[in-house]
Amino acid sequence: MTGELALLAEAGAVALVATMATDLWHGTKETVLGLFRRDDPERAASVGDRLEESAALVRRAAAPDDARRALSAVWAEELADLLRRDPACRAPLARLTAEIDAALAGGRGASTLEQNNTAHDSGTVFAVQQGDIHLTRPADDAPPAN
Repeated sequence: MTGELALLAEAGAVALVATMATDLWHGTKETVLGLFRRDDPERAASVGDRLEESAALVRRAAAPDDARRALSAVWAEELADLLRRDPACRAPLARLTAEIDAALAGGRGASTLEQNNTAHDSGTVFAVQQGDIHLTRPADDAPPAN
């Protein structure tokens, strides 16, 4: 394999795993699966399963960036094998990598969470995103007197 294709496989893998657990994941996964389907339609299902397993690892990881770094080596090898078997995948993989890089640089890949909470009539709101909330109330659980 030429050095150029090896670098493309590495860049493609870094871009691929960077989208895992982001809003860009579904589209990226489908595009990558399309490349594998083109090469070997029967193998694409197992690649799809492995992509989903990798994305699940990133979602569950306490340190997602560490998981992405580890997975990028695995996917670099997969993409290098793909490019060896089908060098015509070079252009679409390069295009996908550039698109992902641009999207992530523009902040589109980041998950955005929005939460609106309103309490009425002496109500109380306890809200949290991506974490835990712990509430302790007095033993008698009575509201304070006015």
